[in-house]
Amino acid sequence: MRVSVSWLREYVDLPADLPTGDLEQALVDLGIEVESAVDLAETVTGQLVVGEVREIEELTGFKKPIRFCRVDVGAANGTGEPQEIVCGARNFAVGDRVVVILPGGVLPGGFAIGARKTYGHNSAGMICSAKELGLGDDHSGIIVLGSDVTAKPGDDARAVVGLDDVVLDLEITPDRGYALSLRGLARELSHAFDVPLRDPALAPAPSGTETPAYPVEVRDTVGCDRFTARLVRGVDPTAPTPSWMAQRLVTAGIRSISLPVDITNYVMLELGQPMHAFDADRIAGPLVVRRAEAGEKLTTLDGVHRVLTADDMVICDDSGPISLAAVMGGETSEVVADTTTVLFEAAHWDPAMVGRTARRHKLFSEAAKRWERGVDPAVALVALERAVRLLTEHGGGTPGTEILDIDHVRPRTPISLPADLPTRRVGVEYPPARVVALLERVGCTVAQGADRLSEDPGAVGVASGAGTALSVTPPTWRPDLTDPADLVEEVVRLDGYDRVPSVLPTAPPGRGLTPRQRRRRAVAVSLAERGYVEVLAHPFVSPELADQLGLPADDARRPAVRLANPLSEEEPLLRTTLLGPLLGILKRNLGRGHRDLALYEIGAVFHPRVGAGSPPAMGVDRRPTDAEFAAADAVVPAQPVHVAAVLAGDLDPAGWWGPGRPAGWADAIEAARDVLDAAGVTGERVEVRAAEHAPWHPGRCAELRVDGAVVGYAGELHPVVAATLELPRRTCAMELDLDALPAAPVTPAPTVSGFPPALIDVALVVDDSVPAEQVRRALEAGAGALLEDVRLFDVYSGAQLGAGRRSLAYKLTFRAPDRTLTVEEAVAARDAAVAVAAERLGATLRGA
Repeated sequence: MRVSVSWLREYVDLPADLPTGDLEQALVDLGIEVESAVDLAETVTGQLVVGEVREIEELTGFKKPIRFCRVDVGAANGTGEPQEIVCGARNFAVGDRVVVILPGGVLPGGFAIGARKTYGHNSAGMICSAKELGLGDDHSGIIVLGSDVTAKPGDDARAVVGLDDVVLDLEITPDRGYALSLRGLARELSHAFDVPLRDPALAPAPSGTETPAYPVEVRDTVGCDRFTARLVRGVDPTAPTPSWMAQRLVTAGIRSISLPVDITNYVMLELGQPMHAFDADRIAGPLVVRRAEAGEKLTTLDGVHRVLTADDMVICDDSGPISLAAVMGGETSEVVADTTTVLFEAAHWDPAMVGRTARRHKLFSEAAKRWERGVDPAVALVALERAVRLLTEHGGGTPGTEILDIDHVRPRTPISLPADLPTRRVGVEYPPARVVALLERVGCTVAQGADRLSEDPGAVGVASGAGTALSVTPPTWRPDLTDPADLVEEVVRLDGYDRVPSVLPTAPPGRGLTPRQRRRRAVAVSLAERGYVEVLAHPFVSPELADQLGLPADDARRPAVRLANPLSEEEPLLRTTLLGPLLGILKRNLGRGHRDLALYEIGAVFHPRVGAGSPPAMGVDRRPTDAEFAAADAVVPAQPVHVAAVLAGDLDPAGWWGPGRPAGWADAIEAARDVLDAAGVTGERVEVRAAEHAPWHPGRCAELRVDGAVVGYAGELHPVVAATLELPRRTCAMELDLDALPAAPVTPAPTVSGFPPALIDVALVVDDSVPAEQVRRALEAGAGALLEDVRLFDVYSGAQLGAGRRSLAYKLTFRAPDRTLTVEEAVAARDAAVAVAAERLGATLRGA
């Protein structure tokens, strides 16, 4: 939220010489984040003056409309002659007064202004828009000064457009919706500087009359528990928005539209009450406030045709929906250029309903932003009176004496607060009388309990507050105060966070990282060293993911945990596999021009506990019992940590040295082996078998087993899956369950032999159905203790071997720790290895 300090001073007596830094720090101390605090006087240098447009020449023959203007800037240019300026804006005419920066001036962002020839004419200076002056985001046209501005051509324009002010850009947290208004910010600053507050919501306002201002029926009093309205007839449709109001709106980032609409936005900023202005002459029949019927349609003010759902609230007339309640009005009843009868509406809507509607329609208006954070239901009539007075003052018209007020607002429920709770929770002594005083400053009504509180805050200790119960009724503008913990937070905030000491807990003695942490880091380092790039994907997936990955209907990964309040209705589920989001990231990078990719992620997946029921309700007034913790843990989904990797394109790039090598299914299997090795699982415990498992290719998929238990899969993706996800053919992937791996044993230091190895190659002919892994294990079993390493280096099949036969060539490395092996010893070990392979698998020595 952007707001000027001069506007704030109308409601709170800030010190006259208050430095900007002190104001910023005060807001930060109150828990309000300050994005920036800008002294506008320092943002524009040079001559910024008022100008009056004398002539406009339309230039043709260019791609966009261009105007050559002569602007009277008085004596500011030193000659008194009109200034020649080329401008592309269309929202001004001859006789309008505008804001001109002359050559030598510098706009925000370091944009220097000079004299140059453009579009065939000399241009000396610039006619400025609000965005160019840093006053807002509106760049649709230049600033045209209103008739109420008395400045003459050549006068300094800084005070006219508000460049003599300080503008605060604040980030308001979702629990402090009241601070999205001048009223709320002024209240906070009155606390910070202990100065009087002039609450604009305390202005007198007439109550509802027996005869309504307009016939309205509210059918859903939960979605809308208050609805007020009032008519103003005979409004001058040509009345402009006063310059001071337009200037404040522009500073807040809101575009000036028309006087009635600008007034609703102005009152919203001032009081925090979003409003809407209807053209009463364009409404057909009485108004009905109700839930929309599924499939109903409405064209909102932004020109978008929207299809409504049964969860949306709408305001209807005889023609159907004319407004998407609390979010945006409709085109059929909007205030137009010839509107003379204005119906102001100020209501109170259910925040949860507004939040869902805004997200469903992706329509985050300024009104919706305030409604979903909470709006004061008691300020509706005050806002109505304020809007009517502004319109009749600046646009003429006669206000109706009838006032509609349909009020179903429930009174706030008192909260029971032990007077010593802030002290016990925070560790700083807050005497009960101090607690009462701070809560009353917030606006709460505090009824003291049986024990009497001392009038001297310094004389009351913790013990004196023990047993004293305070009955606290929060004010209507603080819907976020619902339980004792919220009240404790307010006490701490207003008393000062700086009073709470920062005490670091003593680190418990330990041995550093846990085994699980060491394993995770080792796996990450191993993949990164092999060229894989780590990514972090959102754990949210769509219900269609299982079908896209080709999972069968009875697959155990299909059931998923559904979020109660998802960030997106399109992805309401928690992932059960890393591959879905990871393949989405792969697709996104491929779409951005990358072709050779190797990505990996380490993260949790979520498996629901079927039939676990609902977790027990646990409050914040006490620590949950062990039984409640156990019951809650029984519902929490299992969250094993997985690692997954995907490959696409070339693994080895092509170049002058030769052609590249595309990534294949064997590389995905090798990545899985590397992960297992980094996790401390030795090779003899790992078994790789052919398998069929979605989403992998049935003929190019391997399952990895550790001690006989399946821990993951690797290989090439199924062609249908690759096509569905728009991925390249031959895309490969692997995924392992790290939590399913056994704990890494203590690894003894290896014995390094200084004697030379004996290298022998052996080629064995086996059936096509025999996995190479089984052949390797057989060779290891037969070779005995002298075998140091065995590696497959060639696979061959041909007619001379016979149908259904293939040759597997292995490189055997033999070495003794205490001597140089003789040829006879090495050959004997090789023959023993071949004999075991022949006995177990029917292998024959190729060429024998």
